[in-house]
Formats: sequence, structure tokens, C-alpha cells
Amino acid sequence: MPARFRGCASTLPGQTARCDTETVSRTDPAIRVLIAEDSYLVREGVRTLIGSDPGVDVVGCCEDADELLERVRADGPDVVLTDIRMPPTGTDEGIRAAETLREIAPDVGVVVLSQHDEPEYALRLLEHGSAGRAYLLKDSLADAAPLLSAIREVAAGGSVIDPRVVESLVTSRRRDAASPIAQLTPRELDVLSAMAEGATNIAIAQQLFLSVRVVEKHINALFAKLGLGMQPDVHRRVRAVLIYLAAVEEVP
Repeated sequence: MPARFRGCASTLPGQTARCDTETVSRTDPAIRVLIAEDSYLVREGVRTLIGSDPGVDVVGCCEDADELLERVRADGPDVVLTDIRMPPTGTDEGIRAAETLREIAPDVGVVVLSQHDEPEYALRLLEHGSAGRAYLLKDSLADAAPLLSAIREVAAGGSVIDPRVVESLVTSRRRDAASPIAQLTPRELDVLSAMAEGATNIAIAQQLFLSVRVVEKHINALFAKLGLGMQPDVHRRVRAVLIYLAAVEEVP
């Protein structure tokens, strides 16, 4: 629908300008948006929410990540609006689709919608650059303004992250920095995780394809990093597992 502006006729000095309403064509083309969401109610709700804006053209909807990629190739949208969890696994299809789009359609912006403020997904979305990427929480869809703003921003190559997700990221980083678990290497974490499952040193060695001596070295190293001193091994083992379980429980 063309936008309407007021045009003023030229006047002679001392005369009052006379303004008439006239139709002026929109110079900027509408942003072409593809919606990927497996829930019919959410999908149609989003379509209605943004479709009423004259600056947005919803070119299609799809229900899973495979169809999303096919429709991007076929329809050439400017922006993809996608849920994180979609078929077939219902885990992180939206994030993986965004990663694929960086390779096959780098100019297409992506707005990811999430039910929860999951910082790890936001970090993955921005891992290879923030340009043309946005991460919003679904409860922000009660108002069209934040979503439309994010669509325009990523279409222009910018980025948007929901403030609540940023807050969770900051809180998570502070907690991780304060936890002694953050000092452990990935291999030491593997060993500690196996210990928490009740595995013996021999079982851990078999599980991780290590020698028993190497496992013992990892255990002594993580004991030292967790500040467990020279207590009897059985006590240190229990305390190390308790520290690990407490850290895991704090993860949102």
C-alpha cells in the first residue's frame, strides 16, 4: 500500500501555504521475510503480527529446517524468522540453519526466536559474526515493534540481542569465573564427569581410552585445582563430585 504524505503548493511571499493530501509511492521495497516455525498457532500469529506492516512482505512459511533451506533457495528472502527448535529433532535446528545460511546465502538476515533465555544458543548464533543476526525471546511477540525493529536491523546488516539474554550471558560468565570448575581442562572435566557417575579409575580409563596412570594424573590435577589438599582420596573424590554436581545444577 503506498504511503500518504502531505504536499504543499508553492505560494507567493506573504501568502499562507496550502497543503493537500497526495499519494507518494514508497521508495524502499518491502523486506521479504520467510517464517520458519513448526507450531501452527505461533506461525500464523507471527505472520499476522508482521504482515500488517507495509514495509514487510511475508513471502512464505515453513515447518522444519530442511524446508527452510529449500525455501530460501527458491524464494530469496531478505530475512528469515526462525524458531530454535523444529523438526526433525526439536533441538537446535534454527541455530544450525543460521550457520548454514552463512555459507549458502550470506546476505540473508536471520532473526532467531527462543522460548527461553539460553545464552549458549545466542553465543552459537554470533560465533562467526553478529552482522545480520538477531536473537529474541518469544514473549516479546506480544508487541510487534521489537520484532519489526529486529527484522529491519538484520536486513540492514545489523544485530539485535534481547536484553534479557545479554543479562543471562553476563550472569553466566560471572558464575563460571567464580566456580573452581572453570579452571579444569576439557579432559579433566571428562574424568570428573565419569567420577560423578560412579566410575572407577579403571572404568574411566576404558571409557576415555586412556591408561590408568594418565587417569590418576588427571584426578590429582583436578583435586589440586579444586583446592582439596591432602585429604584421604576417598574424601577428595566425594567432595570433587559434589563440587561438580553443584556447578551442573546452577547451569540454566
